[in-house]
Amino acid sequence: MRTLNIIGAGKVGKVLGRNFQRQQQFAIQQVLNRTLCSASNAVSWLGAGQAVDDIAQLQAADITMLTVSDDQIASVCQQLAKAGLLKAGSVIFHCSGAKASTELQSARLVGAAVASVHPVRSFANVDLLAEHFASTICSLEGDEAALAVLLPVLQAIGAETVIIQADNKLLYHAGSVFASNYLVTLMDVALRTYQAAGIPAEIAQKMAAPLARQSLENVFALGTQAALTGPIARGDMQTVALQQSRLINWDQQAGDLYQAFTQPTIDLAAARNSHSEK
Repeated sequence: MRTLNIIGAGKVGKVLGRNFQRQQQFAIQQVLNRTLCSASNAVSWLGAGQAVDDIAQLQAADITMLTVSDDQIASVCQQLAKAGLLKAGSVIFHCSGAKASTELQSARLVGAAVASVHPVRSFANVDLLAEHFASTICSLEGDEAALAVLLPVLQAIGAETVIIQADNKLLYHAGSVFASNYLVTLMDVALRTYQAAGIPAEIAQKMAAPLARQSLENVFALGTQAALTGPIARGDMQTVALQQSRLINWDQQAGDLYQAFTQPTIDLAAARNSHSEK
């Protein structure tokens, strides 16, 4: 079995590492985190590997997974290459959604094959996701030699794989940010707006939850045009103007966000009406 070193075993690194180990795709060799305590905790959670807290303690592995923060990818890769831990036949990949495999150029220069792998999931609940990783879509790009190793391994742990272009990574990841991160922010604004109107927090959640869940279900069952409801869909622009004005008086950021969504929603409603007339 090919050996795997995990550099930066946080949420993503641990979930992938446990699934690689469980399905016997890679043998976890060493886990490097900023502190030995953190690395030891990760090894205990993974049930495999040796904890280290310095690159000098690493032994070369067949595969290296970088699950460090985006701004550390290039510098950590350079350190690994300089330490002689990467060579021809090695594979190194990172798991950033926004950064491309070009961040690993220093590995390419010493003959290693490079790639990026991005699992399109929320990693808020690591324990749950580790047990239910199957069907997760993972986007990949990079060298053919790296992809030839990683594609079958990801498929073996139940992932659905899709190849993307390196120069599209920022745009691709922005889609994930809209679908996940900004959705959370939007729900925070919605809950605060309810509460500003005098609705208790627990009741606000009960109000928002079925609306949000049903809206998302409608989007994926019916499409965005058919799922759209509300004042703009009805053409009630006076209500829209009054709501925006009231929001600005209460919270400028909430008002600005409402305004930012207005024109795209008008366009979506217009596309729906145009489609229905055909």
